[in-house]
Amino acid sequence: MDRAAYKTSVSLRRKRKAVGRGFESHRAHILMKGEIMYNVVDLFAGCGGFSRGFREAGFNIALAIENMPIVAKSFKENFPESIVLVKDIKLVKSEEIESYVKKVDVVIGGPPCEPFTGTNPRRLKDPLDRLYADPIGMLVLEFIRLVGDLQPRVFVMENVPGILEGYLKLALRKEFERIGYKDIHFNVLRAEDYGVPSHRTRVFISNVRIKPPKADHRITVIEAIGDLPEPDEPHNIPNHDPIYLPPKKIKRIAKLKWGEGLIKYLGAGGKVYTNYIRLHPYKLAPTVMGSSRFIHPFYNRLLTARENARLMSFPDDHIFLGSRDQQFNQVGEAVPVLLAKSIAQEIIKYLAR
Repeated sequence: MDRAAYKTSVSLRRKRKAVGRGFESHRAHILMKGEIMYNVVDLFAGCGGFSRGFREAGFNIALAIENMPIVAKSFKENFPESIVLVKDIKLVKSEEIESYVKKVDVVIGGPPCEPFTGTNPRRLKDPLDRLYADPIGMLVLEFIRLVGDLQPRVFVMENVPGILEGYLKLALRKEFERIGYKDIHFNVLRAEDYGVPSHRTRVFISNVRIKPPKADHRITVIEAIGDLPEPDEPHNIPNHDPIYLPPKKIKRIAKLKWGEGLIKYLGAGGKVYTNYIRLHPYKLAPTVMGSSRFIHPFYNRLLTARENARLMSFPDDHIFLGSRDQQFNQVGEAVPVLLAKSIAQEIIKYLAR
């Protein structure tokens, strides 16, 4: 790859808006003259991408639930003001939440998508079994249970579009109707439409219509990561550590052109997916997943966890704790911050009516 071309792309990199260092990560201050800060409970908090977007929009992240200790620790690191319950959601009762949060205005969360995604070659064949028989898929029902008990004014549940396959959409509509929410919207949104520099299509199931205005500019890979120093150079950027690759693998990735991948694997239905992709600098990145490992557009190395986080529109002051693989997983399983913020701004409008 042409290193000189990379070095001469400074002017393009400076065009980057709304991500990394250029992303304004300050908390919105809305406690002014009679305005209300609404309380949010995040039921599948992860490292806090969904919550981060809501906090940026001015919400109070009152409480979060996350069952993996290291991931919960990451959440607490970024939301020191929030109560974090490190518990299996199946063991959480609404009374416990209400003992901490007297008024729950909004419930958000993204139950695990593995039972529903096409990238999982072991997902159950019958779509309804993914919801009612798969133990992980049944966590969606735990989200619905707590929403029914807490009765927030708004709920937003994130997942992959595969959660709507077959009769699943009808089943979900009936489940939410059973707990008192008859007007259900299946809002399919693309993260790249809201300033996120990577492709990501997700459904946000809610009791309100969510259709944020789209950004006027799509952020490319080089705009998102181009101003970062090389990870082996002196810097103080968290989660931006070099990743060792054996010489044989370096030789193999050196042959990759933009958009080409080193590894191919089968997903559900025999569909072929690619990993270790060399990113095209002037396009969007592919969907960032926990297993995603990308090759830098101009250097023969893997992107760092921080660079992956930039592709998910996380600001650089959002910290990911744990091993390197755990950091990558936390990033890939999150809701992109700018997409979450766009959703939250629509919820603010609804609540303010």
